[in-house]
Amino acid sequence: MNDIRRDDAMLTDWREAAGCFERAVGSAVLGQERAIRLVTIAIFARGHVLLEGDVGVGKTTLLRAVARAMGGAYERVEGTVDMMPSDLVYHTYLADDGRPRVEPGPVLRASEDLAIFFFNEINRARPQVHALLLRLMAERSLSAFNREYRFPNLQVFADRNRVEREETFELPAAARDRFLMEIGLEAPRDAATRRTLVFDPRFHDTDALIAEIAPAILDQAAIQGIAAAIQHGISASPAIETYVVALWEALVRPAAAGIRLPGIDDMEGLVQGGASPRGIAFLVRAARVRAWLEGRHWLVPEDIRAIFPEVMAHRVFLEPIHELRRAEIVPDLCRAVFDTVPAP
Repeated sequence: MNDIRRDDAMLTDWREAAGCFERAVGSAVLGQERAIRLVTIAIFARGHVLLEGDVGVGKTTLLRAVARAMGGAYERVEGTVDMMPSDLVYHTYLADDGRPRVEPGPVLRASEDLAIFFFNEINRARPQVHALLLRLMAERSLSAFNREYRFPNLQVFADRNRVEREETFELPAAARDRFLMEIGLEAPRDAATRRTLVFDPRFHDTDALIAEIAPAILDQAAIQGIAAAIQHGISASPAIETYVVALWEALVRPAAAGIRLPGIDDMEGLVQGGASPRGIAFLVRAARVRAWLEGRHWLVPEDIRAIFPEVMAHRVFLEPIHELRRAEIVPDLCRAVFDTVPAP
């Protein structure tokens, strides 16, 4: 009984720390409360995050603010068309004595203390780089210099420019599936927020803005243990379990669930694959964190609904004929799934 009370008190303290974290990031990134909450969920679910959005909406600022408030060893790379996988592992140069030198690259510079790896404009990097990143994300390990490096606390944050197409390389499905969430970022629509972002000089100097955030609000070394405690401490009733499985079935086989979408004649052939057991497990993992942040010890349908598009949409693979309309079809499909499957 005492252990249970101690765990409850610990989770309550960490919930308060998570609130401080969200407020700190929100002070630098206005009008993005939903995105900040989703990133917080991903942190405590121990999942990687991909941000997508137009140029200049604050993707990089958000990730820099998150990195500062989280603390821990931090590395950042810029995606470029000429980047090679080795650029992540090591770099070579001529020293002052004229001899070549080999130094650890951004992934290995902090060695196994690396906690946050920020890949800016990931779709500018070549597929070979994506392949190396895939292993790093999936296994949190890397082989280099005749040894195996492990990164138990690593989280990868990346952003993707969805506007430009020249000299870019789309992430393969396997790489995208390694991201717990793909979060879309749009410019705030609130008129007061827009005026503040445009006319307040504080938001024109990103470096100074990030420097105002208190560093290391969260204890990076302890997050892994807290994440495990959350997963064991938030329960799911049999009704919720049945509900999640029914959502999964409707998403994979929409025609059998009676779902019809405008402009789609062949619903049987709409979904090619995806939405795997791993994806559904990630969904439940994220939903438990959301319930914890809301101060509950049990899941409710709203916990599932609140994170469903960001966790599941990029895991649905459409038939090639429908891929060009993906941005329209998949959100409609997610909404139709919730409209069709009755909540407990």
